[in-house]
Amino acid sequence: MIDIKYMKENPEEVIARLRQKGRDAEEEVHRILELDAIRRTLIAETESLKAEQNRESKLVPQYKKEGKDVQALFARMKELGEKSKESDEKRKETETELQSLLLSLPNLPDRDLLAGGKENNQPLRYFGEPHKFDFEPKNHVDLCTDLGLIDYKRGVKLSGSGFWIYRGMGARLEWALLNYFIETHLGNGYELVLVPHMLGYECGLVSGQFPKFRDEVYWLETAEDERRRFMLPTAETALVSLHRDEILSEEELPRKYISYTPCFRREAGSYRTDERGMVRGHQFNKVEMVQYTLPEKSDEAFEELVTHAENLVKGLGFHFRTVKLAAEDCSASMARTYDIEIQIPSMQGYKEVSSVSNARDYQARRGMMRVKRSDGRIEYLHTLNGSGLATSRILPALVEQNQNADGSVTVPEVLRKYVGCDVIRKD
Repeated sequence: MIDIKYMKENPEEVIARLRQKGRDAEEEVHRILELDAIRRTLIAETESLKAEQNRESKLVPQYKKEGKDVQALFARMKELGEKSKESDEKRKETETELQSLLLSLPNLPDRDLLAGGKENNQPLRYFGEPHKFDFEPKNHVDLCTDLGLIDYKRGVKLSGSGFWIYRGMGARLEWALLNYFIETHLGNGYELVLVPHMLGYECGLVSGQFPKFRDEVYWLETAEDERRRFMLPTAETALVSLHRDEILSEEELPRKYISYTPCFRREAGSYRTDERGMVRGHQFNKVEMVQYTLPEKSDEAFEELVTHAENLVKGLGFHFRTVKLAAEDCSASMARTYDIEIQIPSMQGYKEVSSVSNARDYQARRGMMRVKRSDGRIEYLHTLNGSGLATSRILPALVEQNQNADGSVTVPEVLRKYVGCDVIRKD
């Protein structure tokens, strides 16, 4: 959530920055400030009524001792109690509306981001050169089918459009990628965490996906008396709730986590011809990086995550570019995002294989995740995340860029110890 204190002090700036993200929130911001003022008035009113009620209550034994009639006191105390209850109920209604509006607003984009969407994304740097062939190359769907790496037809038979099956050397290559990612992250000091794949509503709320995007995940049907759960769309949704409602000490930060999970997305299944095969699906594998850090270390942590993601792509020998996203292209929860994009030769342009984002204190406020400073001060920490990496676009790029004239695929050197061979050939 956005800091309401900051919003009160800088309402026009908040409105302007949200507009950069494509959200006209002028009415919402003004309503939030109005509700906050009402809430404060009601709190003061309730406290005043309760204080008067307590004073009247203390007079009862005195009146009895002096032989005075206490009925008027009781009547006044009842009247004060009813007014206090009414004021308290109004406060609760006000706070519910206030909280709902605060939860609905996206994060403020960092000030240095350009306004607008994809058209204003800025490539920051390029690595390597685009791949060139001296023969007619195949696309990844044909390569994976010919080599028996992916079974598209049976994936559809089992689960429908947007699913596939890794088989034989394809399964080994997929697992090799995940091993390479995890081993590299462990070497960089990250803790491996295997999280549940079914999560409670609070996880989506803290990450910022709920309430707005609650219909974009797969919900599980449950009995009325059971807790409702959804299939995680990314491990970030679980990892950023690990320290929900906790206060960490300054010495405990940064916390660096990675997690491997399959990811489940409802928005997949594009019918674009350039996104066939595995490029967009309802289920895919990914290793996610998440950091909890001190606010003053936030930018440093962001650059570290970007470097980790870039190095993984470099290790596979890909040409890629790192792109700074414009405000509107950043997700609702994020203040800043860099995408790492690679080329899949059969497709036009670049495809994102990692997004690295800084939520700053937005998720921490939603999840009451704080840090206690050495001097006793308590404040919200910062959370960051990055794909490290997702395989659904890496594997298509790998087979296309490493294909040979005879239809075989050369395995990148960093994966050979996991795959067990240097070249994948047709049986």
